[in-house]
Amino acid sequence: MPKTLIITGGSKGLGLAIAKRFHKKGFRVFSIARSTVNKLYEIEQYQCDLSKPADLKTTFSTIFNAINEQVTESIVLINNAGMLGEVDTIGNISSESIQQTIQLNLIAPMQINALFIKHTEHWKCRKNIINISSGAANNAYGSWSMYCASKAGLDMMCKVISKEQKKREHPIKISNIYPGVIDTDMQAEVRAVPPEKFKSSQRFIEFHLKGELSDPNDVAKVIFKLYKKKKLTSGKIIDVRKI
Repeated sequence: MPKTLIITGGSKGLGLAIAKRFHKKGFRVFSIARSTVNKLYEIEQYQCDLSKPADLKTTFSTIFNAINEQVTESIVLINNAGMLGEVDTIGNISSESIQQTIQLNLIAPMQINALFIKHTEHWKCRKNIINISSGAANNAYGSWSMYCASKAGLDMMCKVISKEQKKREHPIKISNIYPGVIDTDMQAEVRAVPPEKFKSSQRFIEFHLKGELSDPNDVAKVIFKLYKKKKLTSGKIIDVRKI
């Protein structure tokens, strides 16, 4: 197929909504996730532990072996997989938990972007990387040290890669998106944290009670629209709530 999407965490939540949206619009979709879902439309699923670089490398090689560069008109990578991590003050969080969260939220996207760039460096088609970031990159929430720090790192990575790509003969455009507060499993996880561990918990509970959480499918539509209309300026951070 001439249009391809590779997405991490495409088996549920926002990732699934994005995968479905791009597929509906004619994209061949490859989802890389820790778990797979039976009969998930025609999305091609690859089970992979994103914390293992060797597994990532093998998975990307398999996916790119299935893509015909000669007929590809556009290819998109969306780094969506992520986790909130343990919610507590940093002194109460284990080294193992810190390692796991930073690995999934920041190190894995860096490794994935590197693999994507290596595989498509000489491709002449339209190429985009979209990282799903968060407003937490700019807002310090107590007890969210790992999440806030990893998303801030994701934003800086976007800016650096954009500068690097400007020098390439066939550059890749890279953008980060703040999707807003979405009705997903992660939000349910936030609401379940005791207030003594997360002082802002009531704020997120109220988002839910007042119906202020965004529908993943609506956010996916906005992301696709930004892509389709070529509004994803390389190196920029886009907040969907301000569109």
